[in-house]
Amino acid sequence: MAALPLKLHLALASLVVVWLATAVVSMIGGEGEALLARAGVAAGWHAPLIAAGDALDAVLGLALWRWHRRWIYILCALNMIVMTLVATVLLPDLWLDPLGRLLKNLPIATLLYLLHEDAPA
Repeated sequence: MAALPLKLHLALASLVVVWLATAVVSMIGGEGEALLARAGVAAGWHAPLIAAGDALDAVLGLALWRWHRRWIYILCALNMIVMTLVATVLLPDLWLDPLGRLLKNLPIATLLYLLHEDAPA
């Protein structure tokens, strides 16, 4: 990662924080359960879905931190796209959330693209 220009180091660091903080906040915040309930997901699925999402976010955050490789940026983008599509179908009003729950994915996608273009295969 030492060969990255400063602006890409900052972009990468911000994405690492987003993925790792999302995993931690989701574990302790309880908001995920409220969103799943609002989306009509059966209560028995809440804990396993949240745990799987937390684990995936943590793994992707650690992978971003460790490796500057295209495949990682592709995995992160695929995760983000799938989660965005699911959220759009189940809770489309999240696009209007004043804190940008789904809108934040647009600049994240841009950062992933820029890092992907810079990374070795």
